[in-house]
Amino acid sequence: MGQPRWDACELTVGQVATRSGVAVSALRFYEAKGLIRSRRTAGNQRRYTRDVLRRVAFIRVSQRVGIPLNQIRDALSRLPDERTPTRKDWAALSASWRSELDARIEQLQRLRDDLTDCVGCGCLSLSRCRLSNPYDRLGEQGPGPRRLLNETAAQAASVAEPDVCDGDHCG
Repeated sequence: MGQPRWDACELTVGQVATRSGVAVSALRFYEAKGLIRSRRTAGNQRRYTRDVLRRVAFIRVSQRVGIPLNQIRDALSRLPDERTPTRKDWAALSASWRSELDARIEQLQRLRDDLTDCVGCGCLSLSRCRLSNPYDRLGEQGPGPRRLLNETAAQAASVAEPDVCDGDHCG
């Protein structure tokens, strides 16, 4: 596929895919989710304005840091149409996510630090395990691997009981 002319106002889906490094199927998905827009030619082919390249780059970076698509869509809806977003536009959008990202970073750091104390033995009733069993709630149910025992008991019960289906619920 050839390079678009430098003064081309619109790009084909293939050109956007090539320039952005995003698969055509992903571009269709982004469009279906309202993240980007195209117009259709008389032959029903998609055409994108050049600003979509920056929008796709923004979507990719946002996804990479864990921003959900609905929040990305909301952010992009605040951008002006038919104009390439400016550095100021992008700064305002990313600033709105800063506190959420900071909270995620803190949560991941706590998780990392708490993993050091995790024995990973499967018992999950240790009083020190703040990840799987805060305040040793499972220890109140008795000794041993409480979750494993509960899962084993539940599996045994499902094997012992015949499947019953009343039309709405089967089990």
